[in-house]
Amino acid sequence: MKTLNAAVIGYGFMGKTHIYGYRTIPLYYRDLPYRINLASICSGSYENAQKTREELGFDKAVRTSKEIFEDPSIDIVNICTPNHLHYEQLKMAIENGKHIYCDKPLTVTADEAREIAESAGKKGIVTQVAFNYRFLPPMLRAKQLIEEGKIGKPLSFRTEYLHSGSLDPDKAPGWKQQGKFGGGVIVDLGSHVIDLMYYLLGEYQSLIADSTILYPKRKDKSGNTIIIDAEDSFMMMVRMKNGSKGIIEASKIATGTDDELRFEIHGDKGALKFNLMQPNYLEYFSNDDSDMPYGGDRGFKNIACIQKYEFPAGGFPSPKNSIGWLRGHVHSLYKFTESVYSGKPASPDFYEGAYIQKVMARTAHSARTEAWVEV
Repeated sequence: MKTLNAAVIGYGFMGKTHIYGYRTIPLYYRDLPYRINLASICSGSYENAQKTREELGFDKAVRTSKEIFEDPSIDIVNICTPNHLHYEQLKMAIENGKHIYCDKPLTVTADEAREIAESAGKKGIVTQVAFNYRFLPPMLRAKQLIEEGKIGKPLSFRTEYLHSGSLDPDKAPGWKQQGKFGGGVIVDLGSHVIDLMYYLLGEYQSLIADSTILYPKRKDKSGNTIIIDAEDSFMMMVRMKNGSKGIIEASKIATGTDDELRFEIHGDKGALKFNLMQPNYLEYFSNDDSDMPYGGDRGFKNIACIQKYEFPAGGFPSPKNSIGWLRGHVHSLYKFTESVYSGKPASPDFYEGAYIQKVMARTAHSARTEAWVEV
């Protein structure tokens, strides 16, 4: 049986998420023709990497990411570091021929992302960006229904991703609230909803955006006042190449929300709704249902997607058991490792990641200029 040696760079929130995925893939997907070995871990400090190696069973901890890139035994590199570190790490991974699974966004700028995608493409390595929400069953079912023509021609949509973590003016900002680290809601939460509408409806034509920085100055953990130059929220109107029009919003200052990703898509024959707070269901409306007598059968219906993944998934836990946030990450990593094993392209690959980076760059430009821009 082939062994895929995986290395993880960065042991923060996303590093833990990727490691969880690798450790649990054999539980969710039985009889795989390959196994995944946690080979190397690199963290912000060597002490933390050593502790992680001992606790989670990595073969070794390393002091620098360079040791991972230059290790000929490593097949897969997972980039789980802050956004501004991605570009140089991705370049080194590509130069050394590693297959790469990278947290979103791919890089900080659209030019960097395009360069990385082209370099990886020339090398013929397998790449994937961690747009994990594509891999939840309701999203996969929504994609099927749209492609099968069940909602007809898409006409309009609205999608939003809402948090409330930046409302407190006394909360010290993290790197995601600072532009020099590639922060901001457009690339953080916005990347997910921009990608989902691209995944479901295709490419963007044009857009106009507006953004907000709630508190331009905040005190850091040391009590020093710093300038906040990365947006806390944005919203935009978009026109898609398929003719549909929509509204996209992302915010970390949406009072009363926790992790609220939701969308509505309306076509001339039907409609779809989804809310991440109810991740087991996709709502579907069909104009073919009769509304007589007394409303007949017409109305939004809950499709119980739950954990009904296709084989080799679906056996554990039961397809009837409620799904959780981490499950989409696991399925995303499974599809990536399957592509590495088979030598087939993964999706969303770095070309798709670079496209989303371009849309985000145009969004930020529109917010600065207060004008419609072409994508």
